[in-house]
Amino acid sequence: MKTTINKKLILIVALLGMLVPSTMSAQDKFEVTIGADFVNKYVWRGFDQGSGASIQPTLGLAWKGLSLSAWGSTSITALEPKEFDISLGYSIGGLSLCLTDYWWNGEDANYGYYKDSHFYEGAISYCFGEKVPLTLSAAVMFAGDKNPVTDKKVTSAYFTASYDINCPGDIVLTPSIGVSTKSYMYADKKISGFTDISLKGAKDIKITDSFSIPVFAQVIVSPAMDKTYLVFGLSF
Repeated sequence: MKTTINKKLILIVALLGMLVPSTMSAQDKFEVTIGADFVNKYVWRGFDQGSGASIQPTLGLAWKGLSLSAWGSTSITALEPKEFDISLGYSIGGLSLCLTDYWWNGEDANYGYYKDSHFYEGAISYCFGEKVPLTLSAAVMFAGDKNPVTDKKVTSAYFTASYDINCPGDIVLTPSIGVSTKSYMYADKKISGFTDISLKGAKDIKITDSFSIPVFAQVIVSPAMDKTYLVFGLSF
């Protein structure tokens, strides 16, 4: 297990070496982003993660379209729920490609057990731009999502479409719809169909002349699981 962890650390260091040039100039536009979201409930693709109110920090590095980021979610109302994801991405124009390692086994679980506790997904998305603010994306879970009975790999997919609408009061409304195929990630049985249909409203709350806090409220309906959610969040 230690050997496996060391191999992954070596890979991450190598990727960092790719992202960080030995001599940076203004044109290279190397960027570091840090932030955190607070949400009253963590809902992912129509599935309640069971973590209650959560804090979700992120750290990202980007250079010339390449990006490497770490994102996590830790419950502030329960001791156990915890998630840690690593994503490698590339963007050019409106096209984005992303490879993500998902891990959400909780505080008491060991991170390095890659055979069963990690889920790997490749995703592609395209945003048509400001004139047509439509974003289409497709993601395929190519490892980790298994049939709990046969223990065989399931190549599940998730498709989503969203559209940004600028409204009075500097509010952005975003209707979106998501569809999953043959996924066992949500429960002990196969879930497919419309897993999330949502309407999100986002706005920047001005605190001072130079500081604002982005906030959002989102209504989510999951026909595939017969669930509804109302989520509130803010970002720092």
